[in-house]
Amino acid sequence: QVQLVESGGGLVQAGGSLRLSCAASGSFYSIDTMAWFRQAPGKQRELVAAITTGAITNYADSVKGRFAISRDNAKNTGYLQMNSLKPEDTAVYYCKARVEVRSGLRDYWGQGTQVTVSS
Repeated sequence: QVQLVESGGGLVQAGGSLRLSCAASGSFYSIDTMAWFRQAPGKQRELVAAITTGAITNYADSVKGRFAISRDNAKNTGYLQMNSLKPEDTAVYYCKARVEVRSGLRDYWGQGTQVTVSS
């Protein structure tokens, strides 16, 4: 079983910064792609950023230049640095990891962490 635990969410004023972390634990061989999604009330879950094992990154247009995704493979942890936050960034942020387990590659999700940006 693989667990993803997110941390770092909270309440911040517009223009502020937050850093989210996603720590993977359990029984697995390796972590392939790691990604962050978010879901605002009444909206669909959307991809925010993703990073491959080789550190190739991809961002939603709405966060380019403000957010940065990274990972520490030795710690099995991913990060999302969020700068210049806007009220429209308010959402529950979820970590997703594609993990190699005995049965092959499987996707796992974290429980989500709330990010609230006040104007």
